[in-house]
Order: sequence, then C-alpha cells, then structure tokens
Amino acid sequence: MTTREKPFAPGTPCWVDVLSSDVEASKAFYGGLLGWDFEAGSEEFGGYVNASSDGHRVAGIVPRRPEMGAIPDAWTTYISTADIDATVAAADAAGGQVMAAPMQVGEMGSMAIVIDPAGGAFGVWQPGSHIGFGKYNEAGSVAWDEYHSKNFDATTAFYAAVFGWQIEPMSETDEFRYSTAQVDGQDVAGLMDSHAFLPEEVPSHWAVYFNVADVDAAVANVTELGGTVIRPAEDTPFGRIADAVDSTGAMFKLHSVTLANGTSAASQAAPAE
Repeated sequence: MTTREKPFAPGTPCWVDVLSSDVEASKAFYGGLLGWDFEAGSEEFGGYVNASSDGHRVAGIVPRRPEMGAIPDAWTTYISTADIDATVAAADAAGGQVMAAPMQVGEMGSMAIVIDPAGGAFGVWQPGSHIGFGKYNEAGSVAWDEYHSKNFDATTAFYAAVFGWQIEPMSETDEFRYSTAQVDGQDVAGLMDSHAFLPEEVPSHWAVYFNVADVDAAVANVTELGGTVIRPAEDTPFGRIADAVDSTGAMFKLHSVTLANGTSAASQAAPAE
C-alpha cells in the first residue's frame, strides 16, 4: 500500500476536498463508492470532515455555508508549499486572484484559495500536523490530479512560475495537447488543453481521479448511489477511466490500472517525496 507519514515536496498536489451542499449525502455516496470512513466534523473548523481509507486520510468534505452563494459543489486540489505567504504572493504576481488569503487551520497547517489566470480554482496547503494524503494511488484514494484549461499557454506559464514546475510535453497535436508537471524530475500532475471540448458554461478546472479496483463495477455503483455517469468507462494508455458526477453535483473521475481485457496499464506516478 502506498502510504506516507511525511510532507509532500513543495509544488506537489497533496490533498483534495469537495464542497458539498449536503454533507450526509456526500458521505453516503463516497462511503458507498470508495469505502471511505469519516471523522466527525468539528465546529471549530466549520464542520469540515476528513475521509479515510484503511485508516489513512484521503480527502475532505467542506460543508457549504450561506455566504458561499451559488458556487457549485466541486472538488478542489491543494498544492503543497513550504511557505504559503510567498507562494500566494507569487500567484498574485503571476496574474492569479487570491480568493481566500492564507489562514492558519489550528495545528494542522495553513491554507489559501487562488483562481489562476485561466479561471480555475485551486488550494495551497502548508502542512502542519496534517500533511495531506496518508494514502494515494491505491484503491479508494486519489490516483492523479489533472488541470483542464481553456487557456493552455497561460496555465502552464502560471503554474511553472508559482510552483517551479518543469513542464514536459507529452503530446502537442491539435487533437490532444497534454503536458505533465514535474517536481524534482517526477511527474506530479497533468495539464490538458481543453478549450476545444469544454462547454462554455464549464470553466477551466482541476479534475480529480480516484483509483478503484474495477472501474466498470464502480460506474454501476455511481448510478445506484444517486450519481450520474457522464462518460462511460473506456480503456486508455494509462488505464481504464470514466467520468461521473456525485449525488450533489460534483464532478470526478474513476481510474483503474486494469483494462477491460484484464491486462494492466502503467499507473500514473505517485506524488513526489
């Protein structure tokens, strides 16, 4: 099992959480789909709920508050930093918009929320006692974080400037423009040019992949649990993948390294040390 007890390298996606308009519905959905257990939400932290798989933290649930307005339920990816004030200042200087300034979250760490120049929201996390994922790239946990951009050049320039990413092109055709972001020579995230197929109403965004043992079985469970499958399972060079929406409207992806014919595809790289 891929678990960890030390912080992620700065610039590495280290955590995800979902804004939920119905926390109990979200717990029922992801508990049924991914087998998660849930800690009791603390009023000190706005009812925030940590989800665990095999006793290791894998994700969080953020209860919607009235002051959040009409922001849709969605997953947020957090990127690790050793100095949150410097990272947020760099994001501001590179054309980002700071939506939530750095704030201390008890002894767990510090967080901020930023909108990048292409319009996608992400979190910044400076770890304290909460390092982020305790388990990853295993069934029931995050397998990969991927940015879908409507302004690919602006996106790559921004994240490279803010987090020091080395951008490695994987494909540069008009049909499929995709790069990986590297930290210390290790792939940590994907960047896709999605302007040609994202609907007008769907902004640039970070997409979260959850690993499951059997994507097809998980897809069937999505519907049973009140979610919606928006792209059926299909084989790719990186595994078998499907797109879905949970029971409160947050989009996510399912991934397994086993293809429909039973063979195994190479998994995405684990987050950097």
